[in-house]
Amino acid sequence: MENKKRTPRIASIDMLRGFVMLIMLVDHVREHFFTHHRVVDPMVIEETGSGLFFTRLLAHLCAPVFVFLTGLSVWLYSNPKDKPSRSATAFLLKRGLFLILLEITLINFSWSASYNTLYLQVIWAIGICMICLALLSKLPRIWIGVLGFIIVFGHNLLTPITFDTTELGYNFWTILHDRGYLVTDSFIDIRVSYPVLPWVGVILFGYFTGPLYHHHMVAARRQKILVFLGLSTLTLLLILRGWNIYGETLPWETQNSVLKSVMSFLNYTKYPPSLHFLLFTLGIGFLLLSYFERINGRFSQVLKVYGAAPMFFYIIHLYVLLVFHAILIFTINKGEVIQVSHVYQLWLISIIVSVLLYFPTKRFSNFKRLSTSKLIKYF
Repeated sequence: MENKKRTPRIASIDMLRGFVMLIMLVDHVREHFFTHHRVVDPMVIEETGSGLFFTRLLAHLCAPVFVFLTGLSVWLYSNPKDKPSRSATAFLLKRGLFLILLEITLINFSWSASYNTLYLQVIWAIGICMICLALLSKLPRIWIGVLGFIIVFGHNLLTPITFDTTELGYNFWTILHDRGYLVTDSFIDIRVSYPVLPWVGVILFGYFTGPLYHHHMVAARRQKILVFLGLSTLTLLLILRGWNIYGETLPWETQNSVLKSVMSFLNYTKYPPSLHFLLFTLGIGFLLLSYFERINGRFSQVLKVYGAAPMFFYIIHLYVLLVFHAILIFTINKGEVIQVSHVYQLWLISIIVSVLLYFPTKRFSNFKRLSTSKLIKYF
């Protein structure tokens, strides 16, 4: 059988995706082994130690970067190298529905091995975003970019709008902007943890920036543009946040120490992500994309492995944590919930789990690259 010529993956995108997957692992370890120190949104800096605060802050990178890269990757799918452009509509619709199905089945079960409450989280949000992009993908790219810009910068204006659970628009607004329960007092409760409107803006903006990775774009010029975008985004954040002008519901205030003041300045709303949250995370993401394109060491090769099969790693790490935690509870703690005492232990557990999953992820990545199965490609 003749092998089809395969489009090479873009290393820097895989590296950034792998980087945020590993950070995400740390945050998920926290949700299993550090539940005695709950982290609310935004964080309460008077009750959150600096180690836990900055660990959680680093995890903020994950969802925005992943959604942005999803949009960028869709543009690359629509404009393959040395091939005619193709529509991504059907792919986006099928992939979006597939992600929603994964969220409500495998992924939801992986958190607690039960279905008492169905949490609609980041994979659900990405699925909805892909369906929205499918509906908008026929528009000129400039209009997709403008719409993404308007949503990202304008959705904070909608914060004052609220609906009571008895009002007609409550369910729609819960899905779109204000997280909450869609169904309660039933055989299964349903809670929207990731309202989707701001994330739709992010995926549209990611799609708009796709031409940065056109094969005609000179790498040095792309890197300069990414650095410019990153520094401009973070500068705008400093201005808006510094004077508490617009874009965050929780103003920052000077505290009784420099460290606490910095924590207050960096304490952003994630559910839904405020403009400041997105400026902070995407600004860093742009700089990392530029940086990863200029390095090629052993660590970068490791990151590419995790980034080449992100959905596989996402699902398998959740079940590994679930099983690992259960084994410790029933063997060491005799049925009692097991917790660790220090933040560094979360990082240590995460390193161990990431090492254990490296070779399975690498093997699946190679299998996916060679497979002709459309279903396997979704992972």
